Amino acid sequence: MEEVVKGDGKVQLDPTLDFVAGTVAGMASLAVGFPLDTVKVRFQTPGIASKYTSTFSAIRTIVREEKFIGLYRGITSPMATVALMNGLVFASYRFLMKLQLETADGIPTLAQIALAGAGSGIISAMITTPTELIKIRQQSLLVPTTARQVAWQIFRESGIRGLYRGLTATALRDTGYGAYFFAYEATCRYFAPPMANSTSSDILAHVEEEVATLSWPALLVAGGVAGVAGWIATFPLDVVKTRIQASQPIYTPNPALSATTTSTPHYIIPSRGYSTAHATFRTPLLYRWIGVPSQTTVKDTNPYRSTWSTIVNSYRAEGLPVFFRGLSPTLIRAIPVNMVTFGTFEAIVHAFS
Repeated sequence: MEEVVKGDGKVQLDPTLDFVAGTVAGMASLAVGFPLDTVKVRFQTPGIASKYTSTFSAIRTIVREEKFIGLYRGITSPMATVALMNGLVFASYRFLMKLQLETADGIPTLAQIALAGAGSGIISAMITTPTELIKIRQQSLLVPTTARQVAWQIFRESGIRGLYRGLTATALRDTGYGAYFFAYEATCRYFAPPMANSTSSDILAHVEEEVATLSWPALLVAGGVAGVAGWIATFPLDVVKTRIQASQPIYTPNPALSATTTSTPHYIIPSRGYSTAHATFRTPLLYRWIGVPSQTTVKDTNPYRSTWSTIVNSYRAEGLPVFFRGLSPTLIRAIPVNMVTFGTFEAIVHAFS
């Protein structure tokens, strides 16, 4: 990671450079790894997972049935926001790491790096949740659709709240950035030449200086290791997140209502509509706008409605292996994607430093 050293020897943050470098790195990595991300989502979506038997058979099936463009279905949404998201991750990571140091020229420990990475993941979840929701809905559909159509459909049915479906699972998954940055820095320090006959603080400072001048092969290896470590740390939560976001609320009448009133119930429902001969439906403008159903009249019975319900129902239905479904294409994808991410990031910050 790049720092700017002033004349007094103090190390200063350069959030603009971190943000720009992270932005470009994110766009490059997205283009490289998106096809395997599509395969991962298909494996994790219950309704269509049985169509595919392996990573490469899934790629062949998608290309045969949906042409090559099918591997990039849903890329519009993340590409439109990858600038903000990836730049935010790198900039917030640097900021949170520096907050933990007593002096501006302090050298962070690996524990501090991991904590800063986890925090940056939680912050980025505010951006990644609606982006990945739209992406996953597109990748789960076997018919062509646009990000705008999917986003509008979600907003029309569930409002702004609907665009943040799976926020908790996304934030928990993105704490994996702690392992991500930890693995990158640890690998870089491993490749840095050792320094004999010095105090531990001198050795750490020396290592940090050597990291900035590591060879490109070492940096690329560190990026690949970081990608694998980041995914392994929280992959089960990615399965949970995908299942939540690939499904939609299933609103049914609340049994508690019939026990407390004898009048004709009025259910507040999504705009797709629901009809019965024994009930009338009214959707007040406020609820229609924000998309929040009245909790006294209906409840969401979707087994994938929350993080905990998804974990419980997935385990009961498919056992422990379900939480590692799609791991193979994810790890295959992680190595080149994160080599490109960190390679691009380091190239940019060195070019402008």
